[in-house]
Amino acid sequence: MTTAARSAQRPTALDDVSKAIIEQLQADGRRSYADIAKAVGLSEAAVRQRVQKLTESGVMQIVAVTDPMQLGFTRQAMLGIRATGDTRKLAEQLAELPELDYVVLTAGSYDILAEVVCENDDHLMELLNARIRALPGILSTETFVYLRLQKQFYNWGTR
Repeated sequence: MTTAARSAQRPTALDDVSKAIIEQLQADGRRSYADIAKAVGLSEAAVRQRVQKLTESGVMQIVAVTDPMQLGFTRQAMLGIRATGDTRKLAEQLAELPELDYVVLTAGSYDILAEVVCENDDHLMELLNARIRALPGILSTETFVYLRLQKQFYNWGTR
């Protein structure tokens, strides 16, 4: 199921145990099923099944979050994109570009916000001029170059 399809459906109702499992994994994505089971009061097998159900349904992903700078990607930026036409189709095209790790439809000054991770300024310039601004429907872009990533956490819980 695509991200767009998931966001169009109703929110998934989670019980307190599933929320606790998610919070355990947000604190440490490498935490063992046995440790999570102890923390939430289930068997290891039950935790494994719940985690599988949560990932297969798209409620959560378990991923390694990297520091792009340490991997040779020295230029990050947020793009504000003004567009014409069906912005959903444009967002789908943008989402196919491997340098974009975040694409969201917005209301306000920009129709789409997109975060890019590039090797350097030349890479960013090529991406902007040859691949993004060349897409039909792009009226204008504004690039907000990141000087330093001050905070990036994914442990906001399940509320």
